[in-house]
Amino acid sequence: MPPLENPLGFTGADIVELLVAAFLLAATFAWHPWIEPHARRFAARTAWSMLALAALPVVLRLALLTHHPVPTPDVYDEFGHLLVADTLLHLRLANPAHPMQRFFETFFVLQEPTNSSIYPVGQGIVLALGRAIFGTPWAGVVMATAAFCSLVYWMLCGWTTPGWALLGGALAVIEFGPLNQWMNNYWGGALPSAAGCLVFGALPRIEAGRLRDRILLGLGLSLHLLTRQFESIFLAIAVLLFFLPALRYRAKAARLARAAGVAALVALPAVALTVLQNHQVTGSWTTPPEALSQYQYGVPSAFTFEANVVPHRALSPQQALDYKMQVSFHGPSADTLATYLLRLEYRVRFYRFFFLPPLYIALLLFLPAAREYRYAWLLAALALFALGTNFFPAFQFHYIAGVACLFILASVTGLERLSRIQVSGWPAGSHAARVIVFLCVLHFAFWYTLHAMENREISSAARQYETWNTINHTNPERRIFVNRQLAALPGPLLVFVRYTPRHIFQDEWVYNAADIDASRVVWARDLGPEENRELLRYYPGRTPLLLEPDSRPPRLSPYQ
Repeated sequence: MPPLENPLGFTGADIVELLVAAFLLAATFAWHPWIEPHARRFAARTAWSMLALAALPVVLRLALLTHHPVPTPDVYDEFGHLLVADTLLHLRLANPAHPMQRFFETFFVLQEPTNSSIYPVGQGIVLALGRAIFGTPWAGVVMATAAFCSLVYWMLCGWTTPGWALLGGALAVIEFGPLNQWMNNYWGGALPSAAGCLVFGALPRIEAGRLRDRILLGLGLSLHLLTRQFESIFLAIAVLLFFLPALRYRAKAARLARAAGVAALVALPAVALTVLQNHQVTGSWTTPPEALSQYQYGVPSAFTFEANVVPHRALSPQQALDYKMQVSFHGPSADTLATYLLRLEYRVRFYRFFFLPPLYIALLLFLPAAREYRYAWLLAALALFALGTNFFPAFQFHYIAGVACLFILASVTGLERLSRIQVSGWPAGSHAARVIVFLCVLHFAFWYTLHAMENREISSAARQYETWNTINHTNPERRIFVNRQLAALPGPLLVFVRYTPRHIFQDEWVYNAADIDASRVVWARDLGPEENRELLRYYPGRTPLLLEPDSRPPRLSPYQ
């Protein structure tokens, strides 16, 4: 039965849940003498552990495909990355400008001097691989998530014992696996997270002098540069800070200089590819596509007073939305200190994305570890990313994905320190750590079960309380509805998109493939009868349609 409303907010269903949870907790304590030795032995087998952690999120997500099919892109960032992937599959970094480009103007896509996305190639490469190998770009997202969860274990092995590293890998599956938005959209998140694992896993291993670790450090820096160019500045600074104490010793400094040379050599192709993309897209070796978009359109930097600084607590949801719409393109041209601090204060709440609630206790136990330099460095690296990305007016979780593994490291370190606490010889801390891990597993199992029971009444009643409601529940039903109508029509199509005066500008529908003229469906802006006739003459063999997406449901009709 679904949750019932009453003054206490507590029902019979809640009692049943508590009883089940108590039974499972008791079972956990009864079984742990058998489970933990097997887990420790398995954790010592690096290859098998990494393989298991890579397969687990894939299997769990594919098992939900019945109720949660392959995600449909909906946000302009997603379409931008998909355009990069399509462009790469045409074996080029940029597409030629279209003679009818004024009909195809859209978010984050340049029309001059080339018809190209403004995004780096990293996420596009992942999506292109998924599409080339499995026929869907989402497969690339799944592979990147598998790599991230697997590499979390490898990264943690450089910081702690294999047993705790395996636990950290399991936490990565729970937090960033099948129920996380990174695995259920095309924005990216898993790839820069995997890059961060390579970087932060190589750092404690560098002094061993192995060539492999130096190469992996350079590879991690390369992947991060190809996905998050701006944040790569903070990643490089974090690497330098890690080795700061060793620079006092001449011998260690010499070894680190050789390691830096190898890493730089490995990262050189990524730098070259970035510069080459700049030239192919913008015509300038030093002008990134995003910078040209800012010059031509004023975005993305025009989102100066984005939702991050809207005082939601003082406004109703509709007023907050209206305020966001009004100031998105009319905020101050430069950040003031007050704006910066207000934005930082508002964004603090978003960092819970990287922790399950039970882990907050572990974080408190982690703080005393900061007396050791490497853990103080960890806090400094997180602060560096938080403060650095705060200069950018917009914020998404994948902006700081490169340090996602450091959040997991902090959690695991806190759990490890908690497990050492004894009270009069009784291992109270060890039992407390097991309870926290149990609650994390139970949290995941609860929501995963509800997603697997998608069509049940209790599932729909409980899902409204899910913290990050992103696994196809906010899926673009309107786009799916329109796409099904278009799929049922024969022949090549030309769809004119007509918005109402009250249209929300972020709800954009005009997105096209890399080769517009060869696409079965061409999306175009409705510029009025006179101008539309010119496009109709350009596409004489296409059936013209009119889409009015602001209708409910969207109205698709023959174009008159």
